Amino acid sequence: MTEILDQVSAIGLIPVIARVNSVEDAAPLGKALSDGGIPVAEITFRMPKAENVIAAMVENNPNLLVGAGTVTNTQQADLAIAAGARFLVAPALNERVVRHCQQKGVPIIPGVATPSELDKAIDLGLNLVKFFPAEQIGGLAALKAFCGPYKGVKFIPTGGISLENLANYLAFDRIAACGGTFMLGKSVEIRNWSGITDLCRQAVSIMLGLELVHIGVNTPDPETALNSAKRFSELFHFTDPKVGNSSIFAGTVIEFMKSPYLGKNGHIAFKTNSLDRSVNYLSAMGVQFNKESEKRDPDGKLKAIYIKEEIAGFAIHLV
Repeated sequence: MTEILDQVSAIGLIPVIARVNSVEDAAPLGKALSDGGIPVAEITFRMPKAENVIAAMVENNPNLLVGAGTVTNTQQADLAIAAGARFLVAPALNERVVRHCQQKGVPIIPGVATPSELDKAIDLGLNLVKFFPAEQIGGLAALKAFCGPYKGVKFIPTGGISLENLANYLAFDRIAACGGTFMLGKSVEIRNWSGITDLCRQAVSIMLGLELVHIGVNTPDPETALNSAKRFSELFHFTDPKVGNSSIFAGTVIEFMKSPYLGKNGHIAFKTNSLDRSVNYLSAMGVQFNKESEKRDPDGKLKAIYIKEEIAGFAIHLV
C-alpha cells in the first residue's frame, strides 16, 4: 500500500475528475493527463457508474495510476477496487470504510477537517490524509496550524486549489500532493484533450518552478578559465571575475571550470522550488540521477544533484 501512496506523492498533483460525457472519453482523457506530465487520475463517485469510467481508464491507459474519489461507503470501495482502482480517496473520515480498505489491502486517503478527525486517522494507522475542503476551512494557514502538534503526517489539500495558489501550497514540506480540477478546467465537457494537456504542463511547471541559475563551461586548466572569465567580463562590463576553488564566475550566470567536470562541454544549473519534490517527480517520470553527485548540508538536506543524461554535451544540474 505504501508504494502506491509514494507514487502519488512523487507525482505531486492529482487531477480530480468529477464528470465525463461518456465512458468512451476515459481513454483520451487519461492520455491527455499523461501527455501533460501527470500520470494519475482520481475518478470520483459523484458521477453515475464511476466504476465503468475507472475500468475503461485502467484498460486503455496502463501507465496511468488510477484511483477512485468521493468514496463514502464500502459498496463504492468494492466497486472501485473491482474496476482496478489503485487507491481510494474519501471526502471524510469514515472508520468503517478505512478499515474495509485496509483489510482489502488497498490504500485509502480519507478527508479530515478538524484535529479530532486527524487524531482518529492517526489511530487508524494513517500517515497521509486529504485536507478538505482546503481553502474553505482556512487554507494553508490552517493546514500549518494543524501540523504543529502532529508530526509524521502528510496532507493532500483539495478544494479551492488553483494554478494561482498552487506554488504556495507545494512550498510547504508537509504537503505530499495537491488535488483538484484546476488541471482540467472545462475542457472535459468539450473534449478539449490538448487543452487538458496544456493545463497539466502549466501545473507541473509551477510545481517545479525551474529557473536557469548558471551555465558552467569546461576548460582545460585554471589559466584558460581565468582568461575566459576576464574576456566575458570585459565584453559585457561585468564586475571582476569571482575566483573560487574549482571555478571562476564571469558575472553571475557564466561559470568557467578550472578543469573539466561533468558533461562533455560543461553543465547547466537550474534552481527549483523544492529540490526533493523535483527529484521525486522527475524520478517518477523515469529520469535517472547521478547519486554520486549529491551534495547535502550539515543536516543532511539535499542541496544539489546532477541528472545522468547529458544534452548537447552538457550535464544538467539541479539546485
